Amino acid sequence: MKIIAASLIALLIVLQYDLWVGEGSLTAAWQLEDTLADQKQENDRLKSRNDTLAAEVQDLKSGLSAIEERARSELGMIKKDETFVQVVEDKN
Repeated sequence: MKIIAASLIALLIVLQYDLWVGEGSLTAAWQLEDTLADQKQENDRLKSRNDTLAAEVQDLKSGLSAIEERARSELGMIKKDETFVQVVEDKN
């Protein structure tokens, strides 16, 4: 009887070890849940950025006003017979 009880206790210890420390342990599952939550946040951030870029691409494809605005602001381009005036404010 003592051998059966000792065997059952040993089996229980082995099973509990796997549950708490082994490869598929609860600690590993909790870490995976944390990693999953972090990845979902990153995916949401990237989706928002992609949506913004897609809207900008659509705007550039659909009309010349967006292209003209970008050329004026980023490249400093001006129309024919137009005078460019830049106002610089004093930092004092």
